[in-house]
Amino acid sequence: MPERILVVEDDSTIRVTLGEVLGKLGHEIDQADTGAAALELFRARDYDLVLLDLRLPDLSGLEVLKQMRESDEQALVVVMTAYPEVRTAIASVKAGAYDYLNKPFELDDLRELVKRALETRRLRREVARLSVSAARAAPVEGMVGSSTAFAAALEVTRKIAAAGRVPVLIRGESGTGKERIAQAIHALSPRAAGPWVTLNCSALAEGLLESEMFGHEKGAFTDAKTMKPGLLELANGGTLFLDEIGDLALALQPKLLRALETQTFRRVGGQKEVRVDVRFVAATNRDLEAMVRTGTFREDLYYRLNVGSIDVPPLRERRADILALARHFLAEAARTMGLAEPRLDGAVQPLLESYSWPGNARELRNVMERALILSGGAPILALHLPREISSRASDRGGAEPGLVPLEEIERRHIRRVLEACGGNKTQAAKLLGITRLTLRNKVNEYGWQEFIERGEPGAGR
Repeated sequence: MPERILVVEDDSTIRVTLGEVLGKLGHEIDQADTGAAALELFRARDYDLVLLDLRLPDLSGLEVLKQMRESDEQALVVVMTAYPEVRTAIASVKAGAYDYLNKPFELDDLRELVKRALETRRLRREVARLSVSAARAAPVEGMVGSSTAFAAALEVTRKIAAAGRVPVLIRGESGTGKERIAQAIHALSPRAAGPWVTLNCSALAEGLLESEMFGHEKGAFTDAKTMKPGLLELANGGTLFLDEIGDLALALQPKLLRALETQTFRRVGGQKEVRVDVRFVAATNRDLEAMVRTGTFREDLYYRLNVGSIDVPPLRERRADILALARHFLAEAARTMGLAEPRLDGAVQPLLESYSWPGNARELRNVMERALILSGGAPILALHLPREISSRASDRGGAEPGLVPLEEIERRHIRRVLEACGGNKTQAAKLLGITRLTLRNKVNEYGWQEFIERGEPGAGR
């Protein structure tokens, strides 16, 4: 997208010449011959750079510069003067000018200064993006699975990603990996080198969300002490991911629709039209069609977002991917915890595959991380799984006793006895026919923290 420059100069020959020279460099040029006209344009449009003559027929250039900086503290202004006085230059810089040029100047000097100023503008924007952790999305990181349902979703993702400006709506249950799909769209698109910015539409109150999305002008509300660009502005050239779009307040929906359709918006409290080049990717676990029927989600916004539609299947519909995902999550957690990557015991695998996973991949990740902590890097056994999953081991054990290792039967029996005794190791040791020291060693070996830390009134450790 070409950068926009405002040339403010009352001499028509100089003004037209500057416009032609900068226009040939690929910039979009607006011109003004008075201070009032310059301020009117500046407040109505978003400029990357202003070239400002200090001698104007109606206002002094310093006054115009001051008003521009009051409206936008980030405004980048280069002043031009035919009166090369040190005091004039110092006054300009103190008022917020980026630099100054003495007339007459060489066009090569002008080109170099404009190039440097615009590079400064780009660097400032990049710093702003980094300050809100606008991290690049890793190429399809964590996209694990080979099931038919998941492969179909990935194929659609790749095709939609290639269309770099098409809005996308990702639908799926909570925990299915909608954000990873969104990151894949960014990483596989022509916008991969641009910023990746996320905004959770359910995390903030309506007023705060509007300011976070669109930014605000200085004085827009009590705490708005400076102008602040919004996440939409920081996503310029890249992708804005709107998570939980179904929770977006109805009052904000027409503003988002306008930004989607025109790629322009106004900051809160502002009159200036800010232009961006952003791809919108939204995700929801809600039924937006039903919300449209009840009037809680705008029909025009729904159809505008739903140009590229991706449905992410729940984990129960892609059971062939469960073990691959479990091993992937174990490997990730092991690297983070500095442990050796453990294997899944043979008796555990059918338990994972047969469980319904209401929390989808997010629940599987949590289960694997917990299991790794309990196992300490040893093979993952049924006893390391949550009860709603491990309880199936008893049923399977009764039907197929030959498939359960003797060590596993011992572990289950010791745990049952401990639970029946309320964690009292003295009583449990008597029932098991072993010494209390042996039981304590077994508890430590199995990593049963709840029994390690539990004291027994009247009994020594």
